[in-house]
Amino acid sequence: MLRWALALTATYLVAEVVGAFVFNSLALLSDAAHMMTDVAGLVIALMAIHLGKKAADDKRTFGYKRLEILAATFNAILLFVVAMYILYEAIQRFREPQSIQSTGMLIVAVIGLVVNFVSMRLLTAGKDESFNVKGAYLEVWADMIGSVGVILGALAIRFTGWTWVDPVIAIGIGLWVLPRTWVLLKGTINVLLEGVPGGLKLPEIRSTIAAIPGVAGVHDLHVWSMASDEINCTAHVTLGEGVDPDSVRVAVTRTLDERFGIEHSTIQTEAPSQACEDDQHLHR
Repeated sequence: MLRWALALTATYLVAEVVGAFVFNSLALLSDAAHMMTDVAGLVIALMAIHLGKKAADDKRTFGYKRLEILAATFNAILLFVVAMYILYEAIQRFREPQSIQSTGMLIVAVIGLVVNFVSMRLLTAGKDESFNVKGAYLEVWADMIGSVGVILGALAIRFTGWTWVDPVIAIGIGLWVLPRTWVLLKGTINVLLEGVPGGLKLPEIRSTIAAIPGVAGVHDLHVWSMASDEINCTAHVTLGEGVDPDSVRVAVTRTLDERFGIEHSTIQTEAPSQACEDDQHLHR
Protein backbone atom coordinates (compact mmCIF):
# COMPACT_ATOMS: atom_id res chain seq x y z
CA MET A 1 0.00 0.00 0.00
CA LEU A 2 2.88 2.36 0.75
CA ARG A 3 4.27 1.85 -2.74
CA TRP A 4 0.90 2.56 -4.37
CA ALA A 5 0.48 5.70 -2.28
CA LEU A 6 4.02 6.80 -3.18
CA ALA A 7 3.41 6.21 -6.90
CA LEU A 8 0.22 8.27 -6.80
CA THR A 9 1.61 11.20 -4.83
CA ALA A 10 4.92 11.32 -6.73
CA THR A 11 3.12 11.34 -10.09
CA TYR A 12 0.78 14.09 -8.96
CA LEU A 13 3.69 16.08 -7.49
CA VAL A 14 5.30 16.27 -10.93
CA ALA A 15 1.97 17.18 -12.53
CA GLU A 16 1.30 19.88 -9.94
CA VAL A 17 4.72 21.50 -10.41
CA VAL A 18 4.17 21.55 -14.19
CA GLY A 19 0.66 22.94 -13.68
CA ALA A 20 1.97 25.63 -11.33
CA PHE A 21 4.26 27.02 -14.03
CA VAL A 22 1.84 26.50 -16.92
CA PHE A 23 -1.06 28.23 -15.13
CA ASN A 24 1.21 30.73 -13.33
CA SER A 25 -0.07 29.78 -9.86
CA LEU A 26 2.09 30.21 -6.77
CA ALA A 27 -0.62 28.53 -4.69
CA LEU A 28 -0.19 25.34 -6.74
CA LEU A 29 3.59 25.56 -6.39
CA SER A 30 3.25 26.06 -2.64
CA ASP A 31 0.91 23.09 -2.39
CA ALA A 32 3.41 21.08 -4.43
CA ALA A 33 6.06 21.92 -1.84
CA HIS A 34 3.80 20.51 0.82
CA MET A 35 3.08 17.50 -1.39
CA MET A 36 6.84 16.99 -1.44
CA THR A 37 6.65 16.31 2.31
CA ASP A 38 4.15 13.54 1.58
CA VAL A 39 6.44 11.97 -1.00
CA ALA A 40 9.47 12.31 1.28
CA GLY A 41 7.51 10.87 4.21
CA LEU A 42 6.47 7.85 2.16
CA VAL A 43 10.03 7.34 0.87
CA ILE A 44 11.41 7.54 4.41
CA ALA A 45 8.74 5.12 5.66
CA LEU A 46 9.63 2.60 2.95
CA MET A 47 13.32 3.14 3.62
CA ALA A 48 12.86 2.54 7.34
CA ILE A 49 10.94 -0.68 6.70
CA HIS A 50 13.56 -1.92 4.21
CA LEU A 51 16.61 -0.94 6.26
CA GLY A 52 15.03 -2.36 9.40
CA LYS A 53 15.36 -5.79 7.80
CA LYS A 54 19.00 -5.27 6.82
CA ALA A 55 21.38 -6.63 9.43
CA ALA A 56 24.49 -4.86 10.67
CA ASP A 57 27.81 -6.04 9.26
CA ASP A 58 31.51 -5.86 10.09
CA LYS A 59 31.82 -2.47 8.40
CA ARG A 60 28.64 -0.82 9.71
CA THR A 61 28.16 -2.28 13.16
CA PHE A 62 25.07 -0.17 13.85
CA GLY A 63 23.44 -1.14 10.58
CA TYR A 64 21.92 1.24 8.05
CA LYS A 65 19.08 2.84 9.99
CA ARG A 66 20.84 6.21 10.17
CA LEU A 67 20.21 6.60 6.42
CA GLU A 68 16.58 7.28 7.34
CA ILE A 69 17.71 10.29 9.37
CA LEU A 70 20.05 11.54 6.63
CA ALA A 71 17.20 11.36 4.11
CA ALA A 72 14.87 13.24 6.46
CA THR A 73 17.53 15.93 7.03
CA PHE A 74 18.02 16.45 3.30
CA ASN A 75 14.25 16.61 2.86
CA ALA A 76 13.87 19.23 5.60
CA ILE A 77 16.63 21.44 4.16
CA LEU A 78 15.18 21.21 0.65
CA LEU A 79 11.68 22.03 1.89
CA PHE A 80 12.97 25.01 3.86
CA VAL A 81 14.67 26.43 0.76
CA VAL A 82 11.58 25.85 -1.42
CA ALA A 83 9.26 27.43 1.18
CA MET A 84 11.48 30.51 1.45
CA TYR A 85 11.55 30.83 -2.34
CA ILE A 86 7.74 30.65 -2.50
CA LEU A 87 7.37 33.32 0.19
CA TYR A 88 9.78 35.57 -1.72
CA GLU A 89 7.90 35.06 -4.99
CA ALA A 90 4.56 35.70 -3.25
CA ILE A 91 5.79 39.07 -2.01
CA GLN A 92 6.94 39.90 -5.54
CA ARG A 93 3.46 39.01 -6.85
CA PHE A 94 1.93 41.59 -4.52
CA ARG A 95 4.25 44.21 -6.00
CA GLU A 96 3.71 43.09 -9.58
CA PRO A 97 0.37 41.24 -9.97
CA GLN A 98 0.22 38.65 -12.74
CA SER A 99 -2.64 36.97 -14.58
CA ILE A 100 -3.57 33.46 -13.46
CA GLN A 101 -5.41 30.74 -15.38
CA SER A 102 -7.91 29.88 -12.66
CA THR A 103 -9.62 27.08 -14.62
CA GLY A 104 -6.42 25.07 -15.02
CA MET A 105 -5.49 25.85 -11.43
CA LEU A 106 -8.88 24.53 -10.27
CA ILE A 107 -8.61 21.31 -12.31
CA VAL A 108 -5.13 20.51 -10.96
CA ALA A 109 -6.24 21.22 -7.37
CA VAL A 110 -9.32 18.98 -7.67
CA ILE A 111 -7.18 16.15 -9.04
CA GLY A 112 -4.84 16.68 -6.09
CA LEU A 113 -7.71 16.39 -3.64
CA VAL A 114 -8.75 13.08 -5.22
CA VAL A 115 -5.16 11.76 -5.18
CA ASN A 116 -4.75 12.69 -1.52
CA PHE A 117 -8.04 11.05 -0.62
CA VAL A 118 -7.10 7.80 -2.40
CA SER A 119 -3.63 7.82 -0.80
CA MET A 120 -5.15 8.38 2.61
CA ARG A 121 -7.49 5.40 2.12
CA LEU A 122 -4.54 3.24 1.04
CA LEU A 123 -2.61 4.15 4.20
CA THR A 124 -5.54 3.78 6.60
CA ALA A 125 -5.06 0.03 7.11
CA GLY A 126 -1.44 0.29 8.26
CA LYS A 127 -1.47 3.57 10.18
CA ASP A 128 -1.95 1.83 13.54
CA GLU A 129 0.77 -0.76 12.91
CA SER A 130 3.74 1.48 12.13
CA PHE A 131 4.83 4.93 13.32
CA ASN A 132 6.31 5.60 9.89
CA VAL A 133 3.07 4.72 8.09
CA LYS A 134 1.09 6.79 10.59
CA GLY A 135 3.36 9.76 9.93
CA ALA A 136 2.85 9.40 6.19
CA TYR A 137 -0.91 9.09 6.72
CA LEU A 138 -1.02 12.33 8.72
CA GLU A 139 1.06 14.12 6.06
CA VAL A 140 -1.38 13.10 3.32
CA TRP A 141 -4.35 14.11 5.48
CA ALA A 142 -2.80 17.52 6.09
CA ASP A 143 -2.12 17.97 2.37
CA MET A 144 -5.83 17.48 1.67
CA ILE A 145 -6.39 20.71 3.57
CA GLY A 146 -3.89 22.44 1.29
CA SER A 147 -5.73 21.14 -1.78
CA VAL A 148 -9.02 22.47 -0.43
CA GLY A 149 -7.38 25.87 0.10
CA VAL A 150 -6.12 25.97 -3.48
CA ILE A 151 -9.57 24.97 -4.79
CA LEU A 152 -11.22 27.78 -2.84
CA GLY A 153 -8.59 30.20 -4.11
CA ALA A 154 -9.11 29.12 -7.73
CA LEU A 155 -12.87 29.59 -7.37
CA ALA A 156 -12.37 33.03 -5.83
CA ILE A 157 -10.08 34.11 -8.69
CA ARG A 158 -12.44 32.70 -11.32
CA PHE A 159 -15.57 34.47 -10.05
CA THR A 160 -14.09 37.68 -8.62
CA GLY A 161 -10.86 38.23 -10.54
CA TRP A 162 -8.95 38.72 -7.28
CA THR A 163 -5.53 37.49 -8.39
CA TRP A 164 -4.03 38.52 -5.05
CA VAL A 165 -5.76 35.46 -3.55
CA ASP A 166 -3.13 33.23 -5.20
CA PRO A 167 -0.08 34.68 -3.37
CA VAL A 168 -2.10 34.88 -0.14
CA ILE A 169 -2.79 31.13 -0.29
CA ALA A 170 0.85 30.50 -1.23
CA ILE A 171 2.02 32.47 1.81
CA GLY A 172 -0.46 30.62 4.03
CA ILE A 173 0.76 27.21 2.92
CA GLY A 174 4.38 28.35 3.07
CA LEU A 175 4.00 29.61 6.64
CA TRP A 176 2.31 26.32 7.50
CA VAL A 177 5.15 24.26 6.02
CA LEU A 178 8.04 26.24 7.53
CA PRO A 179 7.41 25.48 11.25
CA ARG A 180 6.85 21.80 10.54
CA THR A 181 10.03 21.75 8.46
CA TRP A 182 11.96 23.37 11.31
CA VAL A 183 10.64 20.79 13.79
CA LEU A 184 11.71 17.97 11.45
CA LEU A 185 15.15 19.50 10.87
CA LYS A 186 15.72 20.13 14.57
CA GLY A 187 14.78 16.54 15.37
CA THR A 188 17.04 15.00 12.73
CA ILE A 189 20.00 17.20 13.71
CA ASN A 190 19.51 16.13 17.32
CA VAL A 191 19.73 12.49 16.21
CA LEU A 192 22.84 13.13 14.09
CA LEU A 193 24.47 14.89 17.06
CA GLU A 194 23.46 11.89 19.19
CA GLY A 195 21.49 14.10 21.55
CA VAL A 196 19.02 12.81 24.11
CA PRO A 197 15.80 11.86 22.27
CA GLY A 198 12.81 14.15 22.69
CA GLY A 199 10.59 13.24 25.62
CA LEU A 200 13.46 11.83 27.68
CA LYS A 201 15.36 13.67 30.42
CA LEU A 202 18.84 12.52 31.40
CA PRO A 203 18.54 13.57 35.09
CA GLU A 204 15.34 11.51 35.41
CA ILE A 205 17.00 8.46 33.85
CA ARG A 206 20.03 8.87 36.12
CA SER A 207 17.93 9.17 39.28
CA THR A 208 15.80 6.18 38.26
CA ILE A 209 18.88 3.98 37.83
CA ALA A 210 20.35 5.27 41.09
CA ALA A 211 17.15 4.27 42.92
CA ILE A 212 17.47 0.60 41.91
CA PRO A 213 18.46 -1.58 44.91
CA GLY A 214 22.17 -2.39 44.88
CA VAL A 215 23.16 0.70 42.87
CA ALA A 216 25.52 3.06 44.69
CA GLY A 217 26.09 5.51 41.85
CA VAL A 218 25.70 6.23 38.14
CA HIS A 219 28.13 8.01 35.83
CA ASP A 220 29.20 8.19 32.18
CA LEU A 221 25.53 7.99 31.21
CA HIS A 222 24.72 8.43 27.52
CA VAL A 223 21.34 8.20 25.82
CA TRP A 224 20.88 8.65 22.07
CA SER A 225 18.91 7.30 19.15
CA MET A 226 20.14 5.59 16.00
CA ALA A 227 16.87 6.19 14.16
CA SER A 228 13.33 7.29 14.91
CA ASP A 229 12.45 3.93 16.48
CA GLU A 230 15.67 2.87 18.24
CA ILE A 231 16.96 4.37 21.49
CA ASN A 232 20.31 3.35 22.97
CA CYS A 233 21.86 3.81 26.39
CA THR A 234 25.26 3.17 27.94
CA ALA A 235 26.16 3.73 31.59
CA HIS A 236 28.66 2.90 34.29
CA VAL A 237 26.93 1.72 37.45
CA THR A 238 28.77 1.58 40.77
CA LEU A 239 27.62 -1.30 42.97
CA GLY A 240 27.09 -1.43 46.70
CA GLU A 241 29.11 -3.83 48.87
CA GLY A 242 28.30 -7.50 48.31
CA VAL A 243 25.88 -6.86 45.43
CA ASP A 244 25.57 -9.36 42.57
CA PRO A 245 26.57 -7.54 39.32
CA ASP A 246 24.41 -9.70 37.06
CA SER A 247 21.22 -9.07 39.01
CA VAL A 248 21.84 -5.30 38.93
CA ARG A 249 22.48 -5.33 35.18
CA VAL A 250 19.24 -7.22 34.60
CA ALA A 251 17.33 -4.81 36.86
CA VAL A 252 18.77 -1.73 35.15
CA THR A 253 18.14 -2.94 31.59
CA ARG A 254 14.59 -4.02 32.48
CA THR A 255 13.87 -0.66 34.14
CA LEU A 256 15.22 1.30 31.17
CA ASP A 257 13.03 -0.72 28.81
CA GLU A 258 9.82 -0.61 30.85
CA ARG A 259 10.11 2.97 32.14
CA PHE A 260 11.70 4.80 29.20
CA GLY A 261 11.29 2.50 26.19
CA ILE A 262 15.08 2.03 25.88
CA GLU A 263 15.48 -1.45 24.44
CA HIS A 264 19.21 -1.30 23.66
CA SER A 265 21.35 -0.69 26.74
CA THR A 266 24.93 -1.54 27.70
CA ILE A 267 25.63 -1.38 31.41
CA GLN A 268 29.12 -1.62 32.91
CA THR A 269 29.11 -2.47 36.60
CA GLU A 270 31.95 -1.41 38.89
CA ALA A 271 32.87 -2.30 42.44
CA PRO A 272 33.10 0.70 44.83
CA SER A 273 36.90 0.47 44.88
CA GLN A 274 37.08 0.43 41.08
CA ALA A 275 34.60 3.22 40.36
CA CYS A 276 35.89 5.70 37.81
CA GLU A 277 35.12 9.37 37.72
CA ASP A 278 33.09 11.21 35.08
CA ASP A 279 36.06 13.34 34.08
CA GLN A 280 37.85 10.19 32.92
CA HIS A 281 35.23 9.85 30.18
CA LEU A 282 34.97 13.40 28.92
CA HIS A 283 34.78 13.56 25.12
CA ARG A 284 37.19 16.17 23.90
